[in-house]
Amino acid sequence: MSKSLVRVYRVVAALIAGTALVACSSASPIRSQAPAELSTDDLAFIQLRDAARQNDAAQAASLAAQLSSYPIPSYVDYFALKPQLFDGFGHANPNAPDDAILAFLSKYDGQAIADRLRNDYLLVLGARHDWKNFDAQYPRFALDDDTQVKCYALESRLNHNENVGDAARALLVEPKYYGDACVDLITALALKGQFTSDDVWQQIRIAYEDNYVNTGNRIADALGPQRPDDTLLDLAANKPPLLLARGVAMNAPSHQLALLAITRMARNDPAIAAATYSSIVQALAPEERAIGWGTIAYQAALKQVPGAVDWYRLSVNAPLSSPAYEWRVRAALAIGDWTMVRWATESMPAALRARPAWIYWHGRALKALGDPVGAAADFGLVATRFDFYGQLATEELGNPIVVPPRTSVTDDEIRAMRNVPGFLLAQRFYAMNLRFEGNREWNWALRGMTDHQLLAAAQYAKSIELYDRVVNTADRTQQQHDFSLRYAAPFKDIVERDAKQNDLDVEWAYGLIRQESRFVIAAQSGVGAQGLMQLMPGTAKLVARKIGLGPLSPDQMSDIDTNILLGTTYLSMVYNQFDGSAVLASAAYNAGPGRSRQWKAALAKPEEGAIFAETIPFTETRDYVKNVLSNTVYYAALFEGKPQSLKVRLGFIEP
Repeated sequence: MSKSLVRVYRVVAALIAGTALVACSSASPIRSQAPAELSTDDLAFIQLRDAARQNDAAQAASLAAQLSSYPIPSYVDYFALKPQLFDGFGHANPNAPDDAILAFLSKYDGQAIADRLRNDYLLVLGARHDWKNFDAQYPRFALDDDTQVKCYALESRLNHNENVGDAARALLVEPKYYGDACVDLITALALKGQFTSDDVWQQIRIAYEDNYVNTGNRIADALGPQRPDDTLLDLAANKPPLLLARGVAMNAPSHQLALLAITRMARNDPAIAAATYSSIVQALAPEERAIGWGTIAYQAALKQVPGAVDWYRLSVNAPLSSPAYEWRVRAALAIGDWTMVRWATESMPAALRARPAWIYWHGRALKALGDPVGAAADFGLVATRFDFYGQLATEELGNPIVVPPRTSVTDDEIRAMRNVPGFLLAQRFYAMNLRFEGNREWNWALRGMTDHQLLAAAQYAKSIELYDRVVNTADRTQQQHDFSLRYAAPFKDIVERDAKQNDLDVEWAYGLIRQESRFVIAAQSGVGAQGLMQLMPGTAKLVARKIGLGPLSPDQMSDIDTNILLGTTYLSMVYNQFDGSAVLASAAYNAGPGRSRQWKAALAKPEEGAIFAETIPFTETRDYVKNVLSNTVYYAALFEGKPQSLKVRLGFIEP
């Protein structure tokens, strides 16, 4: 009997046995973790937060008035004030009340919520072009994690006659984060002569390529008198064949509109776009031709259309979007053309080229092309990382994957974390299921901590069963580590039982749970996936029927025993479907078995698992597979107490 068939029979046995296990799951208090009873004021506070999110100033003011004695006054004040800084569409309100804002910032100085309001206030100041006050507040914005604020910061420097064109080009790569600020920056750069019309058109194309057409059309205002009228932009975005049927005139705007139209056509059908482009390409300048082929090749690579690499070969010297640069490397990896991999990585902008993925693959190209010294230098830059590329680079250097020595902390150090104000406030938020606010407060408290303190904080989180904070806190250490915290393994009796009964490696099950939910029992995604193993309701019901559980209630979906039983069973099912490939099964768990089959069917020959993972078309699934398998290797090193190989687990994917 084959291994797969043996596994199937074991799964069936486990399914039958598992029905009895679910019935008694409520006996253990840790497994239910029911939310705390909420008071009337707690419920009003949650309504206040929702009103603030919707920028409903009147409703927020009314609710805040009811909460004058609420024990979290900083958040009551923030939620009442924040809707006065923005309108209902999220645009900054130039008439925001400065005195009230400055009073809040003074009263709560140094707290996470003050930094949050400073972020909001900087958007208001930037929208006003009040650079004097912006410059006074910006250095005090601790997190500095808002692309729009960074755009206004560059515009302020531009206002002081600094040359910020290159810094802007490096920043302006993801239109979904542009908002009003970055569009304003592009216009200001054009007016100051630090962005050419080609720069502006490049930004419009990036927006159109990402399907942010409205943003692209707003950016077009920076072209000034050269801006095409709305009719032409609408044709380029929504009816590109009609625009191209009008012909390509001998002027720059006409050429750029043709490139926009090709960009949009390529999103729908790269092959048709390529055929159409061939008929007009001679009317364009050489660099323009390369741009068009680059955007066609990018969409073709995403859709696994034959010919993507050939079109990419025509994109030499073209300024591309960041995803298009990345897929030029991936397209070369998919056909095993290491010369092109090297060229494609070396042609990236410096900031993109410096990412671990592209350092690693550049090293692989050098190794394949006979430069072991250069390859080792690249691998050395990445091997210190505790992630997918760090593990692969470690193995390329001939070293096994091991966990670093464990750093211990004392009970006194752990107890010292009990009274950290941010941790206490975070726990109150978690009790109300306000995880966003809880995480903000917890993470704010971690700022400036030493590795030793971070490990003590992680141990404290473990003692109060905040397992996601255990993982995320331990994950921040730089020199001293405790991988039993970074790769926490709660609920081990259940996970081991169900994994073994389904003939799964327990470390793989843990690798998946760590990626899916960070061990948050009541985790629920935006699309409805639930519980530790983030099962979609339809999938859970399908598996439940197969094992005879009957209808599932919402509570059962998040119950630890039920969720892990269903999740490990489903993972075993897809593992069998893909003949024991953890790569394909992990991809199927995230994106569905149909997509894994489609990606597998696109292979022309057996492919290294690392390359297959790198070339998965869906960003979420690509990152998911890499993270799950990387997690799995560290869990295996911890559980088995011996060195591990990521490459062995990745294996090869057969067509």
